[in-house]
Amino acid sequence: MAKKQKKAYLLGLGLDSDGHFRYTKGENFHLVGGTQATHEILQEKAVKLNEQLKKKGKALEEVSTKEFEEIAHKVGLREVPFNPPIKESKERKRSS
Repeated sequence: MAKKQKKAYLLGLGLDSDGHFRYTKGENFHLVGGTQATHEILQEKAVKLNEQLKKKGKALEEVSTKEFEEIAHKVGLREVPFNPPIKESKERKRSS
């Protein structure tokens, strides 16, 4: 049985809303939500990212994390740090 090849996808989320649901699917990306303006920006950046991948002759799943970060920076994508809140236990709160 042949090994199933890995496939990578870029997920773009527009967190603002104007009451309309927007969804765009490409070869290696899914874009969901946002106002019309936000969604258009997501589309533009996804297309530019794919153009850069094409220039390198690579698919999304073939680039390293470092290469992806370089391409993302080049097309204007920015990293949004994820720092979930740390919940203190009741015991720890009492002893403070």
